[in-house]
Amino acid sequence: MEFEKIIPASALAAVPCGSGLTVDGSVLASFTEQAFKRLSFTFPQEHLESLLNVACDPASSENDRLVAVKLLENTVIAAKGTLPLCQDTGVAQVFAWKDTAVSSVLAAANGAAQFGSDTEALTAGVGKAYKENNLRFSINIPSSLFDEKNSATNLPAQVDVFSTNGDGEPSYRFLFCAKGGGSSNKTDFTCATKALLNPQSFERFLQTKIAALGTAACPPYTIAVVIGGLSPEQNLQTLKLATTGYWDAVAALNKSGGAIRWTDTVGGVRPLRCQDWEERVLRIAAETGLGAQFGGSHLAAHARVFRLPRHGASCFASIGVSCNAHRNLVGYISREGAFLQKNVSDPQPFFEKAAAYTAGADARHREPVTVELSSIDAARAQLSSYPVGQAFLFSGEILVARDAAHARWKALLESGKPLPDYTLHYPILYAGPAETPKGAVIGSFGPTTANRMDPYADDLMSRGAALITIAKGNRSELWRTACKKYGAFYLGTIGGAAALIAEKHITARKVLDYPDLGMEAVQLISVKDLPVFLITDDKGNDFYASL
Repeated sequence: MEFEKIIPASALAAVPCGSGLTVDGSVLASFTEQAFKRLSFTFPQEHLESLLNVACDPASSENDRLVAVKLLENTVIAAKGTLPLCQDTGVAQVFAWKDTAVSSVLAAANGAAQFGSDTEALTAGVGKAYKENNLRFSINIPSSLFDEKNSATNLPAQVDVFSTNGDGEPSYRFLFCAKGGGSSNKTDFTCATKALLNPQSFERFLQTKIAALGTAACPPYTIAVVIGGLSPEQNLQTLKLATTGYWDAVAALNKSGGAIRWTDTVGGVRPLRCQDWEERVLRIAAETGLGAQFGGSHLAAHARVFRLPRHGASCFASIGVSCNAHRNLVGYISREGAFLQKNVSDPQPFFEKAAAYTAGADARHREPVTVELSSIDAARAQLSSYPVGQAFLFSGEILVARDAAHARWKALLESGKPLPDYTLHYPILYAGPAETPKGAVIGSFGPTTANRMDPYADDLMSRGAALITIAKGNRSELWRTACKKYGAFYLGTIGGAAALIAEKHITARKVLDYPDLGMEAVQLISVKDLPVFLITDDKGNDFYASL
């Protein structure tokens, strides 16, 4: 792992601090801002290599390779620094380990900002990064148990600062994360018993839980599993760090013999890594057949399994994922300066190698079918003649709406009012784009999880709306039954390729309704050759069920 000096040593200390280290609050804010900008647009080399492996693995399905190539092309566009890697730029999370020999100067000096705490300084850096880099504002603030409003800043951030007794050079260590809602929603926590602690039971547990992950959180995944823990909180914190790759970074950094000692415990406990079971997790993930979103063997790119001590009456078990938009970055501040993990600024060679391999491997692949969306009925008639799994290229106008808009449509119906007329004339794509860069048509744009809209099936379809929908992931039996009943279709498009979709496939957009919803406003977009896959047809056939 390579680091790059972001802030020189001369800018760190506000006052002399003997053998310790003093850090100015403005440095914490600037450091955090630069970290979130970096992780929103670029990946470390290890992650690019994992996508390249999916593209070039002879065992990959045609769709595995297609997704991997598109994801790598997405990194090339995002690396320009305008369109972020994913439209869901996530909850901003900062985990920090501060040695007791490190102190912070937070009061204003020389015109610098004044902060009330380290958390406030770190939060200020997050806020600036999200405001100035076309990132999405996804956080809703409650005004009551049931009412809420978008903060329009993506704040608050989750900031956890832990005090540590460093045994090396005094330092302030950080893990910066942007965690999307789709992958967070796949976190599963179980209060199991000792009956889980045998190979047969644990294998069955993994088979059930991994199959249930589905594809809505944008694979290829990093899958983490944690068994045990002195408390539920310890288990879940270990899981969180495992999904980010933190333990791998810590092991490598501590082994390198550097002067800075990275924290390798949670609540004073060092997790036991079980690498033999990591191989089994990868095998079980491959056996699901779900693949990298549209069938294949690469549901997971990495797996981590950890065991913790436990109370004799408790056996906590959790499983979680990091999606293909794996936005995690480590950094540290020492007497030498402030350093951030170095990401790949030019991923073009990875994309070119993957594209070249795929062009040869898939010489006999099925060509996508072009669909012009001039008429809903004509498009439905065309889709009806193809099997699930067929790839299409959609061109024309598409309605964009997701959770909040659907809730408002539901409220209209409950009050005896009709659906807005626009719902009847276009396919509906569930999405919430990132902020639009100056001069661009739209910000980073990708699908959100389909099954959150499943409860609206009969309300919409019975009135002639939602007869073609586009999103990501599998849907419930409720939606599949409604598709058969009303002659509707559900198609998936690639999750995690938001910069690519925004730049290459969306040619126009306008807000139609509910502008107060921000990124969840109803919009109309024009698309050109948007790649989609038929998941559920008008006969009730389902691609994922067929796997």
